[in-house]
Amino acid sequence: MEWFVGLGVAGLLLLLFSLIFDGLLEGVFGGVLDGMFDGLLSLPVIAGFVSMLGFGGAIVLGTTDLGVTGATVVGVLAGVAAGWLTWKFSRALMRDQTAATPRGGDLVGTSGSVVTAIPAEGYGEVLVYLAGQPLKLSAKSAVPVARGAEVWVESALSATSVAVRPVER
Repeated sequence: MEWFVGLGVAGLLLLLFSLIFDGLLEGVFGGVLDGMFDGLLSLPVIAGFVSMLGFGGAIVLGTTDLGVTGATVVGVLAGVAAGWLTWKFSRALMRDQTAATPRGGDLVGTSGSVVTAIPAEGYGEVLVYLAGQPLKLSAKSAVPVARGAEVWVESALSATSVAVRPVER
């Protein structure tokens, strides 16, 4: 039983090692294995297998009369299941994508209000909302626009400035 418990503890230590040195086994062979096993030789998968082999075998050996061979078979099956679940879970986490980051071009067609009056062919400031967040930008307009007026964004001139036109109602 000491061997099985030792394997279980070694698997947990290997899991801790994998948190510190992520991707070590994938890089050991100089990229030769890249894409070959699709993450099946990652440290978390191997750690899950070894840990469940050890602890599963120890539980079976301590609670049944199957003996070492039966405990090993059950431990290997539990290890394969744990390794497979770890692999599937890590693949699902790696596929998790966030929404696209908003860009300046996303402002075109949105409305805003003038914070600092905009002179003709000069710059002022407008408050617009990008992805629900308020954003204060420099603004240029072909005609003068008074403070507090509503404007439409015609184009993004740079990351911090836009071209606007007053809204006519």
